[in-house]
Amino acid sequence: MRFPAVRLLLPVFLAALSACSDQKKTTQVEQANRRPVVADTTSAPTPPATPAAPKATPEQDIAAYLAGMPVSASSELQLLTAQPAWQAFSADANKSWNKYDSTRTVKIERWAAKELDSVRAASPTVFYPFSGPDFLNVTTMFPGSSRYILIGLEPVGALPPQTTLQNPKLFPALKASLWSVLNFSFFRTNDMAVDLNGKKTDSTWIAKRKQQMGVKPAKEVTIDGVLPLLMLFAARTDHQVTAVRYIQLNAEGQALEADTATIRKPGLKEVPGVEVTLKAKDGQEKSVVYFSADLSDWKLGVTKEAVLKYVRTLGPLTTYVKSATYLMHKSYFSKVRNLVLDRSNFILQDDSGIAMKYFPASNWQFTYYGTYKRPINLFAKQYQPALTAAYTDSANPPRPLPFGTGYNWRQTDSNLLLARRTKLLAE
Repeated sequence: MRFPAVRLLLPVFLAALSACSDQKKTTQVEQANRRPVVADTTSAPTPPATPAAPKATPEQDIAAYLAGMPVSASSELQLLTAQPAWQAFSADANKSWNKYDSTRTVKIERWAAKELDSVRAASPTVFYPFSGPDFLNVTTMFPGSSRYILIGLEPVGALPPQTTLQNPKLFPALKASLWSVLNFSFFRTNDMAVDLNGKKTDSTWIAKRKQQMGVKPAKEVTIDGVLPLLMLFAARTDHQVTAVRYIQLNAEGQALEADTATIRKPGLKEVPGVEVTLKAKDGQEKSVVYFSADLSDWKLGVTKEAVLKYVRTLGPLTTYVKSATYLMHKSYFSKVRNLVLDRSNFILQDDSGIAMKYFPASNWQFTYYGTYKRPINLFAKQYQPALTAAYTDSANPPRPLPFGTGYNWRQTDSNLLLARRTKLLAE
């Protein structure tokens, strides 16, 4: 009785087994069909080539390392970035820069794209006297320029050696150096004497603010001059550092090659400098030239006005002035003031730049932004009634300024002036 039942069930079992086998084969065929197909390059059109990412130079790796950003895979600094001290510094730096970009950079970029559009298009060279290492603000204002000339009292400095890069105390020194520019938009000369030279004690109101916010001074390690900060700012503004060249101006204003010994200890009549070559994110090549020079009339006489001669060879300028301690208000900074007025098609400045009384009204058109109030107490004597009159002119009210800048660093207190030459200088 059981055998007939088995005979009846056997065909059903075999049919089910066959179905399973067919399903498995079908699945294998579908999977094979889903495998990527290699294109026939002999018949298919060739897609446009994608530009290769720029190869990181040793200088770029140093810039990225100082900025708390990843270095290239082949860099000798890879091992140093694995250290807990750098990891903590990088995390803190990213946090600070993210906050800075969201609260400041974005506002400047939007404002400048609207208000400086035509100025930017006509600004291949930007002159930034009394700048210190502040490539950060000038490249944010004028990102499309191909050459930036920065001048300050601070020493040129040099690339940090390996012993400095591997010292964990470097990172508090970097944080202290950047603190005022990230929080107040400007470097303060006394603070930079501390951070770049280690010569003075920081006892200013900024020092008190640093203490309140937990920023400790780093006495054991100082930043060697302007160059490391220039490179750091280049990295944080999406530039690749492709080369660094030390230069020196001769009496005719020509830039000549210089060695590190001359840069570190220049003579009284020498003007040391450095040229940093960059590549922007869009591939544009740029150069940032920094000279360590005193721009007072007396010192310019000692150096045969080498800096002014050099700048005069660069063609028409766009001049940017911010937090310049009102030096061009004074009679003994007349030479650099006259250079700016003679060679600039556009001048973008806060009230610490050139005093209104020095602008020949027939040669310039003015656009006012923000709010003009009295200068901070340290510079109270540089108050300009002419600016108050301009800012309270109901017929031509000032335009909005959506970010803080200069010594009156709060947004509600800051001002900028755009001076446009009525008849532009030709190349």
